[in-house]
Amino acid sequence: MDLLLLVTIGIAFVMLCIFFYYVPFLMWISAKVSGVNISLVQLFLMRIRKVPPGVITRAMIEAHKAGLKSLTRDELEAHYLAGGHVERVVHALVSASKANIDLTFQMATAIDLAGRDVFQAVQMSVNPKVIDTPPVTAVAKDGIQLIAKARVTVRANIKQLVGGAGEETILARVGEGIVSSIGSSESHKTVLENPDSISKLVLRKGLDAGTAFEILSIDIADIDIGKNIGAVLQMDQAQADKNIAQAKAEERRAMAVALEQEMKAKAQEARAKVIEAEAEVPKAMAEAFRSGNLGIMDYYRMKNIEADTSMRDAISKPVEGNQNKPIK
Repeated sequence: MDLLLLVTIGIAFVMLCIFFYYVPFLMWISAKVSGVNISLVQLFLMRIRKVPPGVITRAMIEAHKAGLKSLTRDELEAHYLAGGHVERVVHALVSASKANIDLTFQMATAIDLAGRDVFQAVQMSVNPKVIDTPPVTAVAKDGIQLIAKARVTVRANIKQLVGGAGEETILARVGEGIVSSIGSSESHKTVLENPDSISKLVLRKGLDAGTAFEILSIDIADIDIGKNIGAVLQMDQAQADKNIAQAKAEERRAMAVALEQEMKAKAQEARAKVIEAEAEVPKAMAEAFRSGNLGIMDYYRMKNIEADTSMRDAISKPVEGNQNKPIK
């Protein structure tokens, strides 16, 4: 009998827990006390639709206490089923209402479903955010490299949060503006004397167009002097010109050597032809003897002329080692 009673009590307890899970009576009382009109049937249907009643009820209570009477249970449920953050959206709407920021429920849910933190965006609209840019390197017209760091103060643009570019785009545009401003300066001294000229020029370009932020100010935090890029480039150009001149000189030398070799080859070819022609002379003389066109006396006269020519050549050429000896 006692065992049956314990089983009955256990089953009753489980059934009671299941009943209060699907019919959150205490949550309904909390909503009624807070002035939110919601029925037990609606809370039960939320459990059936797999929507947490606690999230929807707390969001409706918060909105009701903040004076947001236009929010309905169906809108909150639809946003939750779409994958949104109901509590974050309601927090953002309450903060925007207190700060007199024009933010509708449709816009807030669109921002939330786009993957942005709508509550943080509202906070950034009230309290602007400061973004430190990485070091930006640029070269002035005199060839001196400058390394600048800037601090960008931005405020969230609620209307551009859906489809607007993020912080990376802001940083890239600010860096581009700093490079352009320094690059158009005649001297690096001008930039060092008036660093605010960079921020003024960058601000005039409207870099926040198409982004989710509004740029309030751009302040140059630090400027350092880097390398003398102009001198380095001139040295590199001089070295390149030197290498080109050496290459051209080597090309001319190679052409001269090739021409010399060609001339030597032609000279050797000419000597070979002379030797070949000289080899034909005895044959021609023998043929002249046989044909009677050349006699013995003619031959001797020719030899005497050759001997006389050789003697004259020997006399005209000085003997090596005897140039300074007196003639006895």
